[in-house]
Amino acid sequence: MEMQGTPPSFIERYFKVREKGSTVRTELLAGMTTFIAMAYILFVNPNILADAGIPKEAAIASTIWIAALASMAMGLFANYPVALAPGMGLNAFFSYYVCGVLGLHWTVALGAVFFSGVLFLILTVGGIRQAIINAVPRDLKLAISVGIGLFIAFIGLKGTGLIVENAATYVSLGHVTAPTTLISLFGLLFTAALTARNIHGAILIGIFVTTALAMAFGLTPAPHGIADIVSTSLPHMGATFGRLDIAGAWHYGLVSIIFTFTVVELFDNMGTLIGLTAKAKMVKPDGRIENIDKALTTDAVGTMTSAVFGTSTVTSYIESAAGIAAGGRTGLTAVAAGLLFLTALLFTPLIGLVPAFATAPALILVGALLMSEVGKINFADFTDALPAFLTIIMMPLTSSIANGFAFGFISYTVMKIVSGQHRKVSWIMYLVSIAFLINLALRS
Repeated sequence: MEMQGTPPSFIERYFKVREKGSTVRTELLAGMTTFIAMAYILFVNPNILADAGIPKEAAIASTIWIAALASMAMGLFANYPVALAPGMGLNAFFSYYVCGVLGLHWTVALGAVFFSGVLFLILTVGGIRQAIINAVPRDLKLAISVGIGLFIAFIGLKGTGLIVENAATYVSLGHVTAPTTLISLFGLLFTAALTARNIHGAILIGIFVTTALAMAFGLTPAPHGIADIVSTSLPHMGATFGRLDIAGAWHYGLVSIIFTFTVVELFDNMGTLIGLTAKAKMVKPDGRIENIDKALTTDAVGTMTSAVFGTSTVTSYIESAAGIAAGGRTGLTAVAAGLLFLTALLFTPLIGLVPAFATAPALILVGALLMSEVGKINFADFTDALPAFLTIIMMPLTSSIANGFAFGFISYTVMKIVSGQHRKVSWIMYLVSIAFLINLALRS
């Protein structure tokens, strides 16, 4: 513990540790807490990206490198106790809609991610992002979060084998007694129990326990030696680094994928940062947030970098709240978390042994957590309720976050007009709704 009478070290001065009422030891422990809370992404993201056709080893390497470098950049540049990694929901949109439903090659999807980062950077530097955020009504913002949660949970339920395709009813109950489904359901209940008891790293622990059970029953290969756990050579991004197809993404169109990536990232990241900075006591009395432009700039540059590395959009992680609750108040927390992500490079063989049905419970739980926002939506006003409902329901039913946006934004604008409340609709909402209408027409 630091002596209060001693002059501050370079690290304390750079991160303003004492000024924030913290200590170096507290910040380092907070960084470890944040890492444990969000390390599940190292197992979940590569499995999701692999479904898009991205080589899994490269997906593991790119996930680790972008999480490490983006988190450290957030700490060093913005001095935020916030770690970053490829975002849940955005990775599902990348793999299951852009590469799945639309059938685009993953290199084209990476090109769209890069463009979204450029656009987000322009919006941030130009001060336009606040105007866009303010233009979207509160209930639609909440509905977007809920809809993404349902979409992610639906993917997780399919991953467990609990939900399967059915020609007559589209989906139906799978074989509950199938060994992998039983193991996956145990993992869901076990992880949920840990979460209910506020155990830090509950999702990560659940993934490990589920995988261990699967290995014990011979449902997935078990490690046979130290080489199956610790890397003898570091994994590399050779199969994905610089493979983004910028021309292909531009040719496909702005509205359908680039615009959606940008909008999802805009609201997801802004909402996360508002919540985390409030917890870290970084909101000033007049409502302004310290270094918010630097944080958003870091996120935008991180998104462009993630496309170059070969992974989906990077974003600020709400799991950083665990580190903030542990006392993290400065960027040293994020730097510590980033360094711990780098150590994960040594254990990539272990990451590769984790089967998809062991990470499926994590998707379901993340979806359940995002559903908490539904209680804040104003369902008493039907002109707000219907757009919110359409936003939520169209995402999982059409396997598209973009479609949820489209139906939500368009219906909101129409409902306000026909009810005589057109003055509540900003010109930005009109433009966005028209853009979505044109996009739907072109796709039909």
